[in-house]
Amino acid sequence: MYSYIKGKIVDIESNYIVLENNNMGYLIYTANPYSFKLNVETVIFLYQYVREDEISLYGFKTKEEKEMFLKLIEVKGLGCKMALPMLANGAVDGIISAIESENINYLKKFPKIGDKVARQIILDLKGKLVSSNVDIKESNNEELMEALKSLGYKPADIKKVLTNVSKDDTIENQIKEALKLLMR
Repeated sequence: MYSYIKGKIVDIESNYIVLENNNMGYLIYTANPYSFKLNVETVIFLYQYVREDEISLYGFKTKEEKEMFLKLIEVKGLGCKMALPMLANGAVDGIISAIESENINYLKKFPKIGDKVARQIILDLKGKLVSSNVDIKESNNEELMEALKSLGYKPADIKKVLTNVSKDDTIENQIKEALKLLMR
């Protein structure tokens, strides 16, 4: 089993990239190959899929995306080729939110996901994805709140802009984004 691979992307196709590492090219299926840049060294988090007639590598930009993929492929009736497009826009939070709020229509917008599979995703994953993700976001929100308070902003003003600040960004970028919103 692989955890990650570091190398240079030498080819980008519609559903995969080729990453060169030690003069060897690895074909890696990704949710959105065009989000990667050619001839740039990068780290790809990997999942190796092994079946009797197939060995494939699936790659992700973040550990969070990989973990979501691993949870999705545990769902009955949902394989790698159906789970991968769900991560194409990188919105792990949107998928978690849809599962927790039982938003079947959101899940059905993904290719090959019908009513039955969407219900199965909710049945299998509801309540199992929130805890770790919420803890991280709450700690980031608290850190952001404290940083903005130390700059003299009032808690009420800070809370108004928090919903518009990207939760997946670094704390430094979150502070910059919040300051722009607060200065309006």
